[in-house]
Amino acid sequence: MDVIEVVPRLHMLRFAVGQAYLWRDGDALTLVDGGPAGSGPRIAEAITDLGLRPTDVRRIVLTHFHEDHMDGAVEFAAPSGAPVLAHRLDAPFVRGEVPGPPPVFEDWELPIFAEVAKVLPPRPAQPGYAGEVRELDGGEVLDFGDGARVVPAPGHTDGSIALHLPRHGVLFTGDAIAASPIDGQVMLGVFNLDREQALASLGELAALDSQVACFGHGDPVTENASAALRALSDSLSAE
Repeated sequence: MDVIEVVPRLHMLRFAVGQAYLWRDGDALTLVDGGPAGSGPRIAEAITDLGLRPTDVRRIVLTHFHEDHMDGAVEFAAPSGAPVLAHRLDAPFVRGEVPGPPPVFEDWELPIFAEVAKVLPPRPAQPGYAGEVRELDGGEVLDFGDGARVVPAPGHTDGSIALHLPRHGVLFTGDAIAASPIDGQVMLGVFNLDREQALASLGELAALDSQVACFGHGDPVTENASAALRALSDSLSAE
């Protein structure tokens, strides 16, 4: 796992598949997503290396229920004591009450998914979070980053969310948006449940005032993020 400072107060934790983010308010941390199975202890180690403690994490916010975002967060939740927050539409899948719906793959995505599946670690025999999941509806303002707004971003999953920190110009997109591993260009996230919804969510996120955009996959954009997202939205709308 790599630990990378994105901007002051914000670190990215990069795993073999996907990434999570740590936002720091003094000695209080917020974890956004948690990587695949096996990532929990690595998150705790990264926090210790930053001079803090796992118990300094005040909340864990999941952008959606997929295993490369949820499983590590679930592992980390117990030793940290931090509550887990997720959108109400994804919460049953986070709790493991029922399996989540699979993506609706486009043909070109199938070989990519096959390659990703090869490097994902095995999931727990009974995946899910046994503790309380605080359900979000969207529109809430969470107590970190001087007010973090929960922005519904359905399409990748029905309950996908983004987090916008307007006072800092930071946007966490989850898998609604990604950066290409080939050339770093921003792109619509892959493996969506509903592409049309995903495109609409892209437009909503592009309209926010953001200097920094942090994706579930790929390098963050650290300057003029809104312009990059608007250009992507406009180009896809013109197709």
